[in-house]
Formats: sequence, structure tokens, C-alpha cells
Amino acid sequence: MDNNSSEKNVPVSKNYQKNVDYLNRELGVPDCFDIVLREMSIGGKRVAIYSVNGMVDSNVVSYILSVLVNLERSDLIVNSLEKLVKGSIVNLQVSEVATMDKVFYFVLSGPMAIFVEGQDKAIIVDVRSYPARQPQEPDIERVTRGSRDGFTETLVVNTVLIRRRLRDPKLRMKLVQVGGRSKTDVCIAYIEDITNLDMVDKLQKDIQGIKIDGIPMAEKSVEEFILGSKFWNPYPRVRYTERPDVAAIHLLEGYVVIIVDTSPSVMIAPATFWSHVQHAEEYRQEPIVGAYLRWIRFGGIFAAIFLLPLWLGAALNPQLLPDWLQFIGLIKPTKIPLLAQILMAEFGVDLLRMATIHTPGPLGSALGLIAAFMLGDIAVKVGLFAPEVVMYIAIAAVGTFATPSYELGLANRLARLFLLIMTGLFNFLGFWIGAAMVFFLLWRTKSFGVPYLWPLLPMDIKAMGAILVRSPVPIKNQRPSILKPQDPDRQP
Repeated sequence: MDNNSSEKNVPVSKNYQKNVDYLNRELGVPDCFDIVLREMSIGGKRVAIYSVNGMVDSNVVSYILSVLVNLERSDLIVNSLEKLVKGSIVNLQVSEVATMDKVFYFVLSGPMAIFVEGQDKAIIVDVRSYPARQPQEPDIERVTRGSRDGFTETLVVNTVLIRRRLRDPKLRMKLVQVGGRSKTDVCIAYIEDITNLDMVDKLQKDIQGIKIDGIPMAEKSVEEFILGSKFWNPYPRVRYTERPDVAAIHLLEGYVVIIVDTSPSVMIAPATFWSHVQHAEEYRQEPIVGAYLRWIRFGGIFAAIFLLPLWLGAALNPQLLPDWLQFIGLIKPTKIPLLAQILMAEFGVDLLRMATIHTPGPLGSALGLIAAFMLGDIAVKVGLFAPEVVMYIAIAAVGTFATPSYELGLANRLARLFLLIMTGLFNFLGFWIGAAMVFFLLWRTKSFGVPYLWPLLPMDIKAMGAILVRSPVPIKNQRPSILKPQDPDRQP
């Protein structure tokens, strides 16, 4: 990795001009308009203040400048640094650093650096005021009842949203910097007396071992580094969420939450297949209603993967259907092979989804009307698609969109395409071989050592029951055993 870090381990010098020249050269002053340098003379000593325009609170900066201007020469003769830190700037977070790499990290993160002539340390004052949006409900994880706040792109805001829900002194937030140039903050959150600390240590070492110049794609880049990018396995091995309540409940169960600055999504690790099929809405309703919603969702996910390939097999082999199921076949034959029709329709749905993402909000409804009436209806009338193809494609698409995890929905879509091709080429034999291969892939997948299909494989009957039926909170008193939590009980 090329850090281009000539500033690394360079000590802060007592020579004031040497410090200023070095910082100006490395930070590009005055070429960089957003790097602000303010030099002044206080009590006969020169003082240099560095900050980034737009990342500091101007009111706080004005207060600090007024404090410095009012200092007397006698205040800077003996122990000037200590007097500045402990005696003058008393209501802000202040620290001292002795190396330039720390100075660069803090200044470019938002705090202000103060250099005093004759001192071999810099004063760091936290005056950050990031441009940030307010917490609002995530679009993907909406609920009819419940909190409406969601994570933002600012790490400090995200940690506060979690701490507001978990006022536990054992909640730990470890900060790690990733990227030789970006120096992105990555926070590892866990509860010290619940979470398996071996897993925490491994995660921390893996994150600290990331060697790259920067991670502009934030949490996704971190995931690929710590898990390894397996291009042949589309299934997500961490769970993403933008809801603080979802992150908090997973922390209480013994999971680790990874928060990356600049991203509104946090990672929950480890994750299983079943972690991605549960939704906060189920726990905002009565248990019986939540169980009903969960089973409807399970049905939608099953339909998204298997319904279309099964129908294709039945349509290609109508002689295998009993008389009472003959109606699910084709009403009349078509000139274009069924597999080709289905693949064109699948790609069309994906194209429409991508077009919707890139379409401004007011035009989204118009795009839907174009797809539904102009393309779908006319394509059936001219014989491009059989009506049954459009219907089953629509059912599969609804099942995909009903999947709580967007990443799991995309993975299931690829699994469906694979099963369609296998069924189209080898009929039902191809379907069963393809289904076995998908199951084998899931069985072989692990997330930080946790089997992806747990609690189905290896079987844990009690945990599997909690997956199949949304049980009342008062009787859900055990943490997932597969996580090896230090405290397995949530209730006495």
C-alpha cells in the first residue's frame, strides 16, 4: 500500500517556523482554499491555528480565539501548553499530540490544531460541526408503528442513537482507522460481558489489517476485506440495517455491530440466512400477528426462488401434471421458447428496477405506468410473452421485494435464474440438481465461523422454533447459543 505518508512519526518541533512550513507543505496551504491557517501573536509568542473550513463550529472557534487573545505574557512563560489546555479552554474536549500524523488525522477529521512557539506538542480542540442530515426513517426498513429515526452518514450521530437505547456501561465502542489516505473511522460496537470476545478480537485484527489507500464505498469495502470476496457466492454473510433499534437488539443478543463513518448502514456480524428474513415490523405487532406476517414473508421468499422454475418445469412437461393441475400450463402455445421468454422478462424487471432507482421521484409513477401498460400489455398482445409468464414473473418479483434484506433478495434472484436455466435445459431433473447445488452452497457458507443455515443445520430445535414462530418477548430469554455468549440468559 502506498500511504504517501511522509508525515508518519514526524515529531512536533519546538521550532515554530519549522512546524508551520512543514504543515503548509503537506496540507497545500495556501493552494487548498478549505485549509484555514490563522497566525497571531499572543503574549509575545507566535501561535498558529489550523482547521478545515466547513467542518468547525464558527461560534466555538470565536470563543477559543477570544480566550487566546486575552492571555497575558506571564501565562505563556512557564508550562504554557498545560495552562492553555487545563486553565483556559475548559468546556471543550482538548488533548495534546506529539506527532504530525496525529495532527493531520485530527485536523482533517474536523478538530482544530493549535501550535504555540517553543512547544513540542500541538493542542487539539474538538470543534467539529459536520454537515449532516437529521435521522429519519429508512426507506427500506419502514414499519407501521415504531421509531422513525435511522442512522445517518455521521458516525458520532450513529453511536449516540445506539447509546440512547442501550445505557449499559459495558457497551464498548472501539475506534479503528482504515485507509492509508482516507483514514476512515470504523467503530466496533459490542457489549463486553455478553459478546464472545474472541470474535471481537478477530474482527478488530481483521479490520486493522486492511491495507488500502481508502474505502470510499465504506461498509461494503470493509465487508469484502474481512470476509474475503467470493464472487461465486452471492449470499450476504453480514446483515445490514439502518435502524438503531435493530442494531441495539442484536447487541443484546451477543452480535457485533460495525459502524463505518460516511455510511448510514451498519453491519451486524455474524449473520445467518434466517437473520435476513426477519423484520422489525413483526415485533411491533401482537405475537400471533407477527407470526402470521413472518409466514407470509416466508411464503413470498419461497415463491421468489422456486415458483417460477417449478412452473417452467410443469409447462414444459404438461403430461406429468394431474388433471386437477392442468390449468397451470400454457393456454395456447407460443412461438418463442418459454425459457427465452422468462429470461427476457427477468432481465426486463431488473432493467426496470435500475431505471426506477435512477429516475427522479415525480417521474417514478410514470415509469411504472409505461412498464405495466405500454410494455407488458402490448408484449402479450403481440405474442412476445405468454400471459402466464407475465403473471408468474410478477409473483416472483413481489416475493423478491417482500424480502426484508435487499442483499438477500438479489442473491435469491440469481438463485432463481440458475434454477430457471437448469430447468429449461434438463426439465425437472435439472431443477432438483440445481436446488441441491443451491442448498449445498448455503450449507457450505459460513459467517465468521457460524454456519449459514443454523439453526436448521446444525439443528437446534428450540432456536429453530423461535425462527419459525414469532414468540412473545417475555418467553424469549435465551441468546443464540451459536454465538457462544458469555451470558446466555436475557432474563432471570
